[in-house]
Amino acid sequence: MALRFRLARFGRKGRPFYRIVVADSRAPRDGMVIAHVGYYDPIKDPHEVKIDRERVKYFWEKGARPTETVRSLFRKEGILKELTQ
Repeated sequence: MALRFRLARFGRKGRPFYRIVVADSRAPRDGMVIAHVGYYDPIKDPHEVKIDRERVKYFWEKGARPTETVRSLFRKEGILKELTQ
């Protein structure tokens, strides 16, 4: 089973809110998830991102890898640098 950090969309039409989750790469976008590790709110100004670094590190060690969008969020928060050292 290939684990991925990905975004799961919530919120109403035109007002998206995303949870950063760990899921099987074959699961649908808003399907079953293994764990929630944070959230991303693009509507607020500035964008609000909250990530549980310990949970991300735990799943990274288990083999989970981020999608490109989540990778950019990790990079902006400084988590990617911690994980790749």
